[in-house]
Amino acid sequence: MSHSLRMALFLVPVTTLLALAHVYLYRRLVRDVTASRALRRAGLVLFAGGLVGSLGARMVGAKLSSEAAWWTGIVLLVWMGLVLYLLMFTLGLDVVRGVLTKVRKLPEPSPERRAFLARGLAAGATVAGAAVSTYGTWRAYHPPDVRDIPVRLPGLPKALEGFTLVQLTDIHIGGVLQRRFVDDLVARANALKPDLIAVTGDLVDGTVPELGRYVGGFGALKARHGAYFVTGNHDYYSGVEAWTEFVRGLGITVLRNRAVSIGDAGASFDLIGVDDWSASRFGEAGYDLDAALKGLRPDRASVLLAHQPSNFEVVAQRGVGLQISGHTHGGQMFPGNVLGHLIWGEQNAGLSQQGGSHLYVSRGCGFVGPPMRVAAPPEIARIILLPG
Repeated sequence: MSHSLRMALFLVPVTTLLALAHVYLYRRLVRDVTASRALRRAGLVLFAGGLVGSLGARMVGAKLSSEAAWWTGIVLLVWMGLVLYLLMFTLGLDVVRGVLTKVRKLPEPSPERRAFLARGLAAGATVAGAAVSTYGTWRAYHPPDVRDIPVRLPGLPKALEGFTLVQLTDIHIGGVLQRRFVDDLVARANALKPDLIAVTGDLVDGTVPELGRYVGGFGALKARHGAYFVTGNHDYYSGVEAWTEFVRGLGITVLRNRAVSIGDAGASFDLIGVDDWSASRFGEAGYDLDAALKGLRPDRASVLLAHQPSNFEVVAQRGVGLQISGHTHGGQMFPGNVLGHLIWGEQNAGLSQQGGSHLYVSRGCGFVGPPMRVAAPPEIARIILLPG
């Protein structure tokens, strides 16, 4: 299946649902609340403009070149998140009202009573949706949490006890995350004085000509054993070959289905990197665990950088001590965190274990789509290796 067809199969139902949501919200929050033609017309313009803007937000974000355009991109994307929460609260209140009416067997309300209830429910849903959206936007742009994750790594030499690996993932530099975000993230990572920095994919949402001036800030990453990068699915959407060359030019080592030794002759471990699990969909050779592990000794400590937590069962069977991933965002926005747990289970976010192997999945540093984080805050993971 071609990439264009896959995108169409994704975009058509999403666009349809987004349009239906806008129509429903206009009717419930505007038409059913007021008889004023002016207010209805203003509401229609707002929701119609919001729908068109939401569909074009990605295109606008890719062409940002001014402060005004940057703010426009943010407003359009925030609107998408606001619509989600308005829809959730409005539908929820409608369902509750319907259930209570049936359970209590209430008589049909008068037109005046119906209008009063409609206004009350609309006001409640609007206030709740706006409050959650405001918090989510603040949390998305608030500095990521630093999470300390101690992991016992089988075979790790005693001399490397306390080795710190800082993970940055799912950064999604693009329309509304630009150089200021990069510089702040780099400063926070460097301030942790890590032994090694791992960027585990989804670095960008756009091409090198569009975003190179922002991503160049990652050249300032500093760690005793250097910085390493593996590809994510969004990096493939954005032109993976151009981006891997650009990242190499920043002094960051790109691991594409290969391994390197970290440490010295007296104490070391293997750091392995694989291409994104879904890369084959783009006609690329993609994820190749066999090639990445070729020639490695099973008795040596090993850490695998893989964007997606997929295939961890096989990774554990192959004796890799730790896999570090991202991709899920931890769901990013409620109820996405709940759905993510249903899809990924304990691999949605945090540390899990299978046999003697560990998997750590970060919620990521940035965001995709609406600039919101609700019940899934952004993070920088500082993984502390201990002898297993």
